[in-house]
Amino acid sequence: MSAADGLPVPVVPAQFQSFLAFDFGVKRTGVAVGNRFTRSATPQTTIAIEGDRRFEAIGARIREWQPDALVVGVPFHPDGAEHENTRKARRFARQLNGRFGLTVYEVDERYSTTEAHALGARDADAASACIILEQFLRSLP
Repeated sequence: MSAADGLPVPVVPAQFQSFLAFDFGVKRTGVAVGNRFTRSATPQTTIAIEGDRRFEAIGARIREWQPDALVVGVPFHPDGAEHENTRKARRFARQLNGRFGLTVYEVDERYSTTEAHALGARDADAASACIILEQFLRSLP
C-alpha cells in the first residue's frame, strides 16, 4: 500500500489492535476479522443483503467483534485509474464511518478476488476480505 498504488499508506494508532474488513459489492459484501498482533485474518459469513439493509447486518458484526477500526477494499483499474466501483466502495467507506463512528481505512484491493479464486476459495467475497485485511495488517509497523 503506497501512494503509487492509488492510496496513501495509512497512519494507524498503536492502540488500534482489532479490525473488521469488507470487500464491498453491490449484491454481496465479504467480511473478515483480524488483529494487529497475529497480522492474520479470518473470513466471516458474507453479507448477501443489498442497499441500506446491509448496514443492519454490519452493525451486528461490529457489536459482535467490537473492532477498533474498519477496513474497506477499494478497487482500481490495473493502471490505478478509478472507475464506478471505486466510487461505490469509497461511498460505502464513508457510510460506515458516518453510521458507526469508527475510523475506516481504505486499501487498494486490485486482484484480491482473482487471488481468492486462484486459492480455491469457496466464498471468494470472504476470502477477498481476508486478503484485503492481511494486506492492511502487513503494512502496519
